[in-house]
Amino acid sequence: MKERTEELLHTFSRIEHIHDETVCALGAALDLRDPETQEHCRRVSENSMLLGECLGVGREEIRDLRWGAYLHDIGKIGIPEHILLKKGPLSNDEMDIVKKHSVLGYSMIKNIDFLSKASEVVLSHHEKYDGSGYPYGLKGKSIPLFARIFAVADAFDAMVAKRPYRNAMSIEEGIREVKRCEGGHFDPDIVAAFLQLPLSKLWIEDPH
Repeated sequence: MKERTEELLHTFSRIEHIHDETVCALGAALDLRDPETQEHCRRVSENSMLLGECLGVGREEIRDLRWGAYLHDIGKIGIPEHILLKKGPLSNDEMDIVKKHSVLGYSMIKNIDFLSKASEVVLSHHEKYDGSGYPYGLKGKSIPLFARIFAVADAFDAMVAKRPYRNAMSIEEGIREVKRCEGGHFDPDIVAAFLQLPLSKLWIEDPH
């Protein structure tokens, strides 16, 4: 009986490892088109996990959250390169095309059984708590929990990470901005949990 149990545990561990490798391979496909996304995806997946744990999300669900966060922009594979890598501001028409990436990404992974829960993040990561987001203008708790968690981790990382077209905010400024957007862009409950996280545990880009 003990040997059988150990064999099953080994099999489950191997399956999860294969799933992790599959997610990394999907992410690598996007990295080939937009190299800046790699470290961002790693940071927001780790920080989303921390935030999920703070909110009491269970182990298996944390895994789904991590996968969804890592693959959140996978749909950008379907965005034309001249738009995806454009250095200047996007036109309204170009922005409309970029906004399709969440639905494109969802369509890519929704039928992969082990990514079905993660696909909620991919589809809804640009929804906003006040209903002003896209693609469907979902509001409040109608936005999947994982997407609400990810939105805070993603926005904070975007604010405190340096980009070619702008300087990074300080960590303190980023925290203030997250707090300012409470109830607008972000679920107040998620913001409250985020503000409890020790900064030492967050993965934050080295400004140098």
